[in-house]
Amino acid sequence: MTRDPAPASERLQLYSYWRSSAAYRVRIGLNLKGLRYETTPVHLLRGGGEQHAAPFRDANPQGLVPVLQHGDRRMRQSVAILEYLDETWPSPPLLPVGARERQRVRALAQVIACDVHPLNNLRVLQYFEHTWGVPQAEREVWVRHWVADGFAAIEAMLADHPSTGRFCEGDMPTIADCCLIPQVYNARRFDVDLSPYPTIQRIDAACVALPAFDLARPELQPDAPPQ
Repeated sequence: MTRDPAPASERLQLYSYWRSSAAYRVRIGLNLKGLRYETTPVHLLRGGGEQHAAPFRDANPQGLVPVLQHGDRRMRQSVAILEYLDETWPSPPLLPVGARERQRVRALAQVIACDVHPLNNLRVLQYFEHTWGVPQAEREVWVRHWVADGFAAIEAMLADHPSTGRFCEGDMPTIADCCLIPQVYNARRFDVDLSPYPTIQRIDAACVALPAFDLARPELQPDAPPQ
């Protein structure tokens, strides 16, 4: 059941772009918590990118989405936002109870958020294109290389590990799953061969079968282009 988390002065507002994998992570977390939120689209391509304009720079000096506004407080960085959601609305939890299990979840999330995603981020690919003139085909080779490199590590961390269950850690979705599924979406978008990663594929299938993940899909966002 969806619940209203706070009075009007404490409503949740998510600055988002439909195809941003970082914003996708936060949408999943909000949905898992059953929290209502308003989406404020920030088009990352239109007019050179609305994230570079002064109004959004006030919300995030980095010029990146997502930004979550809770009342008069603005929060940045997707994984930190997910942990904020977990601390503010503890049920259902996005982190396990035990310290070792929490460390493992954070490590899996950070492989994606710190090591894989930054190398295929829009601003990196735009720099290649506009500053160095790297052709699109070569940019896509770059993306596939680094996604495959990261997925090989994640697969090894997940496969046959006693803590891996239906999801990355046990049988409840965690922050690790919130980070993994958007990166799998990006991998498919760039035609990464996923056959070497059966555990990742299995967890992805378990996640996207849940309404919280399904409703967060890029194609279902209010700023997504018509199908």
